[in-house]
Amino acid sequence: MKQKITLLFLLITTFLSAQITYTGFIDKYPIEFVTYISDGEGTAIYAYSNFDTPISLSAKLKGSTLIFTEKDKNDKESAQLTFQNYNSKSTQLNGSWKDLNSGKELQIQLNKTFDIDSKKITEWSNKEILQPVSFKDKYFKLVLSKGKDDYEAKVTGIKIIEKKTDKVLQKFDLECQLLGLNNIDIDDYNFDGIEDFSVYEGGTAGPDSTSLYFLYNPKTGKYFESDFSGTSLEFDSKTKRIHEHNQCCAGTSVMEAEYKVVNNKMVLIKKTCFKYDQKLNGLKKVKCD
Repeated sequence: MKQKITLLFLLITTFLSAQITYTGFIDKYPIEFVTYISDGEGTAIYAYSNFDTPISLSAKLKGSTLIFTEKDKNDKESAQLTFQNYNSKSTQLNGSWKDLNSGKELQIQLNKTFDIDSKKITEWSNKEILQPVSFKDKYFKLVLSKGKDDYEAKVTGIKIIEKKTDKVLQKFDLECQLLGLNNIDIDDYNFDGIEDFSVYEGGTAGPDSTSLYFLYNPKTGKYFESDFSGTSLEFDSKTKRIHEHNQCCAGTSVMEAEYKVVNNKMVLIKKTCFKYDQKLNGLKKVKCD
């Protein structure tokens, strides 16, 4: 993001509200601003152009004043961004950024550019949203689209972008649900000592969810979509095992599995299934189908 600060406000509730995109300035620095509105609390992320590395903030809405607080590496509050008379329907936002150590203040001026959940917009495509996680030298942007018959926006792609140069290194076409702004996680999924990334794919009415897993190929310097699949996967770096948990029918049917990784493939080690037993008033181990 050349000569630009990208500022993301992420307020998460069980049901997402309107996601609004703004552009503007903190003092003389151009910014891009994306917001979710909740019932008074949330989190936020912003990134400076010199580093393109997201920084987390906490947020509180006190009456009509919206305050975001930044903490340093020692968990001490270091800065605040404040918006008086905040109104998500307004086409403009004005506020201030304050360094809590020096007292230095800078003015924030923003103009609304896009409302993802606006009922007035029935169809659009290729809107990009910065993600709150990044690698040392790369960051991510989701690509979002919404068809005229879609109730919600969908994730239709992801871009991997080089920090400082803003060069797009890779792009993947996807078909995933939008999970606020935080659709991407970073971890070492194949236990080779190199960080990979995953994209939230979708969830169910229960606790289970699925993700797409992209592994790094050190020979090519590129990421590729793996064949990893399963619900609610957990990755144990100590044992180098993948654990899967799947439940349905209000928790009356549960499957647990353990995998190892061989040549970037998930290989099943064991699988255990449980069914609710009325006599036991609990789950009973059964033979897996």
